Amino acid sequence: MSKIAVIPGDGTGPEVMREGIKVLKKASKVFSFPLSFTQFDWGGDRYLKTGVTLPDDAISTLREFDAIYLGAIGHPDVKPGILETGILLRLRFELDQYINLRPVKLYPNVETPLANKGPADIDFVIVRENVEGLYIGSGGFLKKGTPDEVAIQEMIYTRKGVERCIRFAFEVARKRGGKKKLTMAGKTNVLTYVQDLWYRTFMEVAKDYPDITPDYAHIDATTMWMVKNPEWFDVVVTENMFGDIITDLGAIIQGGMGVAAGGNINPQGVSMFEPIGGSAPKYTGQNVINPVATILAGAMMLEQIGRRDAAAAIEKSTMAVIGKMQSMAAGKMGFSTSQIGDMIAAGVAAN
Repeated sequence: MSKIAVIPGDGTGPEVMREGIKVLKKASKVFSFPLSFTQFDWGGDRYLKTGVTLPDDAISTLREFDAIYLGAIGHPDVKPGILETGILLRLRFELDQYINLRPVKLYPNVETPLANKGPADIDFVIVRENVEGLYIGSGGFLKKGTPDEVAIQEMIYTRKGVERCIRFAFEVARKRGGKKKLTMAGKTNVLTYVQDLWYRTFMEVAKDYPDITPDYAHIDATTMWMVKNPEWFDVVVTENMFGDIITDLGAIIQGGMGVAAGGNINPQGVSMFEPIGGSAPKYTGQNVINPVATILAGAMMLEQIGRRDAAAAIEKSTMAVIGKMQSMAAGKMGFSTSQIGDMIAAGVAAN
């Protein structure tokens, strides 16, 4: 029995989560493996009632599960940053989910803003370091609120943290079996300490993967090539902040937030899977939000816990349903949220 912790979250999070669970239950039935789901009400509504983002035992509780399935976090009545740091970043950091894994894949019948590009051109993976860098919150203020105010935020990386991220990325490049190229996206010409550590580690680890071509590009050039020539990329590895930016760019070129899914991975522990888009509170209760990203995040979760067969079946069914949709945008899909979930669930079948 694989135990899944479910955090539906805020806004439209519970709506897309219902469809994701619907599809996962169908896959577990078709492929004969048991899944159990336990829901937690952590999010904006609970915070507004209690003033607490996560209970004291949240981390120890989640360690008892095989994976975490997240809807979306973000509430219009909660100051930005409180839920993000108190829930999302805390879970990533304390569960040591040191990889953010983002497939950037354009499916047939999904519109991309890139001219003359199609599914054959947009199919790569971004591996983002997820628990170090600027986001650890090292820094502070001096003379805050005065004309002499100083704000400091430090980018901190460890050799251990950098190396395990890079090794994971090389393994992804090897398993994909595509171009067998790993591009490090960095800024060695300006961030001369941190990026020197990254580049030296990258080239040293590359010696252990002679079948993979190591490649380097400045992060600003990477953003340009993702738009101009996305077909150049196979797997991209990068640090936390750079990765945060280019994964959103990746989501847009693959058709938007409605189709973009990701995972926060601890290969030796509990991983968390989620749609890239936010909670979209203005659509709450209208049954018009796109559940595809959440459903694909569920497929990623199944692959992580060893059910690649079921994950592939979900992706295949999702692609078939996408072919019938008018758009990936909320309210313009040609079907309701629940109808899309029903169709994808119905199409999940063993080969």
